[in-house]
Amino acid sequence: MTSFCHPGYFDAGLADVDPEIHAALAAEEDRQRDGVELIASENIVSRATLEALGTAMVNKTVEGYPGRRYYGGAEHADMIEQIAIDRAKALFACDYANVQPHSGSQANLAVFLAFLKPGDTVLSMSLSEGGHLSHGSTANLTGKWFNIIHYGVREDDGFIDTDQVQVLAEKHQPKLIICGGSAYPRCIDFQAFRAVADSVDAILLADMAHFAGLVAGGAHSSPIPHAHVSTATTYKNLRGVRGGLILAGETSLERKLNSGVFPGVQGSVILNAVAAKAVCLGEALRPEFKAYAHNVLNNARVLAATLVDRGVDIVTGGTDTPLMLVDLRPKNLTGVVASDSLERAGLTCNKNGVPGDMQPPGITSGLRFGVSAGTTRGFGAQEFEIVGNLIADVLCGLEGKTADQGQLEGRVAAEVKAMTQRFPIYGTG
Repeated sequence: MTSFCHPGYFDAGLADVDPEIHAALAAEEDRQRDGVELIASENIVSRATLEALGTAMVNKTVEGYPGRRYYGGAEHADMIEQIAIDRAKALFACDYANVQPHSGSQANLAVFLAFLKPGDTVLSMSLSEGGHLSHGSTANLTGKWFNIIHYGVREDDGFIDTDQVQVLAEKHQPKLIICGGSAYPRCIDFQAFRAVADSVDAILLADMAHFAGLVAGGAHSSPIPHAHVSTATTYKNLRGVRGGLILAGETSLERKLNSGVFPGVQGSVILNAVAAKAVCLGEALRPEFKAYAHNVLNNARVLAATLVDRGVDIVTGGTDTPLMLVDLRPKNLTGVVASDSLERAGLTCNKNGVPGDMQPPGITSGLRFGVSAGTTRGFGAQEFEIVGNLIADVLCGLEGKTADQGQLEGRVAAEVKAMTQRFPIYGTG
């Protein structure tokens, strides 16, 4: 029988079929094992999640929703997606969940499509002051197709000014108001935002991508009782596969929201990713996850306090979430220089704009740190105090207080590797 597949198509492993990609993937696992991951939007998934992603479910294509597919052979796909839906509803105490969005950005876009027409007005936090690209940035589709009005934070303390939000809502009469962002470290008054939304008959969207794991674990207030609709990602402090969720406290919006996802902004479901979402949601329903969520918050506050004690300026002075934002302007440093130096030292973070930043996005005047991945490894307060001091050492060196920055980076990298070896991942160490 003639075969149109290369030898070993069904049996050979990646190392034999594509050694170039295999080597790059192995090197990435080494990087993750030996360094401290401080990027707020990253975490470390379980072995079970990796297994779910690498199953034959990747071969299956479906469109539509469980019991209402446009393709046959969907029995097992329906079962998996329904399990994911039921777990999301149980985890977040809500009556509606859509687990299909490929990302948080697509979840947000689906909400836009569900409630708005091109040109409608949206009130959201400015990207430069802590918002998210998909909330109406001019570089994003949402900013190109809708009339976006931005609110910001108070200049004196970096907190959201809800009075400003009310004034802007009354003036511009938005149809959608968004709270939540990618670099705002404090709790949001969801009840106050709902009052503003109700005063102008707007839909309230709460984007909890950066603290959904804390909500699930009871370490942060939930927006679901207050917002009409909430979006989340599964890969930050929910520590699962990359993907998005749409959640609502009641089912009355189901038809609009489901249509916003499919056929609105995406077609086929990535079923192996939905299976992996189901795994992470199931893990988050375990009692151990509550302890994890509370440890994330405690570790974030320890790291922020350590940095402050070492003379590093934290926007708002602290955090109520897994992330914090460092303002480098008092040190006359840029985000790109600082993040590159920290990465060479084994401490990976991202450059980030800060409120009032005059530097372009590729440079920035700030850094964003997150503790979710380190906490997954088992880091506690002691380890994050060490991490905070190592970060401060590197930043002090960049200020010119150390003669040889390369030597300092090497010393810190060695300390980082020694620490990470005590907290191995995926059976290494």
